[in-house]
Amino acid sequence: MLNRPHSVTVDVDLPAGAEGVLICQGTDAGGWTLFIKDGRLRYTHNYVRRALYRLAGADPVPEGRHELRFEFKPAGEPDIQHGKGTPGKAQLYIDRQLAAETDLPVTTSIMFNPGGLTCGRNPGSAVDPDYISPFPFTGVLRGVTVDLSGELITDMNSEMRMHMARQ
Repeated sequence: MLNRPHSVTVDVDLPAGAEGVLICQGTDAGGWTLFIKDGRLRYTHNYVRRALYRLAGADPVPEGRHELRFEFKPAGEPDIQHGKGTPGKAQLYIDRQLAAETDLPVTTSIMFNPGGLTCGRNPGSAVDPDYISPFPFTGVLRGVTVDLSGELITDMNSEMRMHMARQ
C-alpha cells in the first residue's frame, strides 16, 4: 500500500452506537487505521511515531448498511533514502459521497514493522492513541476490498538494504 495509489472499501451494517476499527496495519510505531469513533468515519496515518496525520468525516455515519471508503492519491515522489514516503491526498467517502479530505505531507516509505493487516480490530498497540486496543468493531463487517492497482513507486537500493538487514 505504500508509495502507490490505493483504496480501501468497507461494506458495513451499523447499529446505533457502532464503533471500532474497520481495518488497520501496523502499531503505535507506525501504521494506518480506518475506524469509527463518536459516530464519525476516521483515518489516521501514523508516520513512524513522528507525526499523526488524521482525517475525519464532519457528520456521523447514520445507522444502516453503508459503503465506507478511503482513497490515497500520490501527489509527489517519495524520498525513500531519507525515510519519507509519497506525499498525497487522502479522502474519505460514505456511500460514494466525499466526506473529508486532506493532504498528507509524507507517508511511511518502505514498511510497517510489525506490519500485520487486520480487519475488525487493532490487536497490537494502537495505531492511533485516540482509541484503546483492540477497539473491536461493534457493527457487522460484511466485506473489505483493498485495491492496489495503482503503479508502485520503488527504490530498489533501499528495498535491498531493508531485506538484507532482516537476514
